[in-house]
Amino acid sequence: MYDIDDLAQLYDAEITAILDHLIPTRSVTCRRRPSDPWFDQDCRLSKRRVRLLERKSRRIDPADACAATAAAAWTAERRAHRSLLRLKKEAFWRNKVESERSSPRKLWKTVDVLMGRGRVPLSTAVDAAALYAFFDAKVADVRASTADALPPTFTPVRLGCSLVDFRPITADDIVAAARALPDKQCASDPMLTRLLKDTIDVLAPFCVELFNRSLISGTVPSHLKTAYITPLLKKADLDPDDMRSYRPISNLPVLSKLLERTVAKQFLDYLKSSDLLPDLQSAYCTHHSTETAILKIQSDILQAIDAGDLAALMLLDMSAAFDTVDHSTLLRRLRVSYGLQGAALGWFTSFLSGRTQFVNCRSTRSLPTMILCGVPQGAILSPILFLLYIADLLQIIARHNLRPHMYADDIQIYGFCSPSTSSSLQEQISTCIDDVVIWLRSNRLQINTAKTEVLWCTSSLRQHQIPQTPIRVGSDAILPAASVRNLGIHLDSDVSMKTHITKTVSSCFAVLRQIRSVRRSVTKPVLLSLVISLILSQSEHE
Repeated sequence: MYDIDDLAQLYDAEITAILDHLIPTRSVTCRRRPSDPWFDQDCRLSKRRVRLLERKSRRIDPADACAATAAAAWTAERRAHRSLLRLKKEAFWRNKVESERSSPRKLWKTVDVLMGRGRVPLSTAVDAAALYAFFDAKVADVRASTADALPPTFTPVRLGCSLVDFRPITADDIVAAARALPDKQCASDPMLTRLLKDTIDVLAPFCVELFNRSLISGTVPSHLKTAYITPLLKKADLDPDDMRSYRPISNLPVLSKLLERTVAKQFLDYLKSSDLLPDLQSAYCTHHSTETAILKIQSDILQAIDAGDLAALMLLDMSAAFDTVDHSTLLRRLRVSYGLQGAALGWFTSFLSGRTQFVNCRSTRSLPTMILCGVPQGAILSPILFLLYIADLLQIIARHNLRPHMYADDIQIYGFCSPSTSSSLQEQISTCIDDVVIWLRSNRLQINTAKTEVLWCTSSLRQHQIPQTPIRVGSDAILPAASVRNLGIHLDSDVSMKTHITKTVSSCFAVLRQIRSVRRSVTKPVLLSLVISLILSQSEHE
């Protein structure tokens, strides 16, 4: 005899067997399609009402007297739903344009993302372990090639310049720094950055206590020094299957970035008041940008051409520059060349040491590894430290009677000469680059000759006077180019800007097609604002 439990199990087994026979098990891939950014809770409720009335209308016999009433109610609700969607779209685009009107470049980046453009998915041909091995091997190769270099030299800081201790952080400092944070977060963050910013008035006293203890003791908490490396394509048109197309970006805990912001503010205040920032470095400096760098270089070149001279512009690039910074050299330079001492120097020592990182790629993750060199790309303080690390290059170039200008790790060296002395200028540039390479090797950095370019400039009527012989860069010979791309601007040898104008017109047509694709979703004033932003964003480069 079967008891009730046995009968229930037998019944379930029989039913399961019948269902398995009639409906065999099969694997189904469910792809979640994200909702449109304007599709909010009001739209969802409206859509549910439409579906509910649709089901009611379809269940009623058409011959029934209430069928027409049900169909009319369904139609009216469907029209109301479409009207609501149109209003939500218009309001979304209007608010988006208004909030980012002052930054046309950011606005167009947002439009690309919303329209599904400019986002190249991570290739399935690469995984986290392979990417990390590639990034690590690239750094190891540079370190190995510079291992036998001469020891680095250091420029002493002026008397009276020193930073021993950071001043205590206040709650107002924390609140201001938190509200300046972008709405991004790391996978290790316990809460969303948006929630942190909303509750920072409550959390500020706790952050004040933690941060002040960190600054006084010269110690950065270890849990704030673990980075998730996100591989990011350097350019959208690069091959996603090639690991050389990716740049490692460190995603750090938001609390770490908040601490870095408070330190960076005090550190920059000290550097500015002591006049220790390099004057010909345009990256990450207030009131300096790629535009100011290009204007400075192009103005100097045009003045030389007007005087009847030739101008030679060398564009140097470094290999994995941020990732190969030597920690001991950087800390000694902070002490000798920038006057850091005591708890301030100890804090930066702790900031650089004991860091770990791993690559997070789709659903795979590499093993955590200790970082022995480099400043993390994505950290707030990394650009400042890198600029100070390579600032002495400006003096080396100036000693060769050439003009330098730098933007992060992009080095521009240019000089002028009469057409009859072009060979002397070529040798002068080669000798300067030899000294630059020696200095870089001493500081465990390396020139990427594959990306090094040379451009001779003169008027269109004197193009025949441009030398066609290559310029020696170490053991390599670099032939002159007719046009180069420098910090987003295309420069021609005849300084006509023809290449840049052609590229600009091409990009404008691409953006106009984007505007056309959203014109039905926006009101006429918003559409006009998008067109105006297009003009302003392009005029920034002119």
